[in-house]
Amino acid sequence: MTELKEHDAMVCRACGNEERASEGYPCTGCGTFLCVICNMKGITMCKACSAAAAPAAPPAAGQPS
Repeated sequence: MTELKEHDAMVCRACGNEERASEGYPCTGCGTFLCVICNMKGITMCKACSAAAAPAAPPAAGQPS
């Protein structure tokens, strides 16, 4: 019997885990792969889109703005 050389896995762009490509969801921002585990946790955007969508941190107390 021959050994299969197929590899049906993709790296989740939110958590970095390698999961089956058929069991994932697209990022709502750019469409890259997110694993089903992240989706069940409520994560809908990859790290890059989450960072771009995050509001800027307010200045620390006592710091001039």
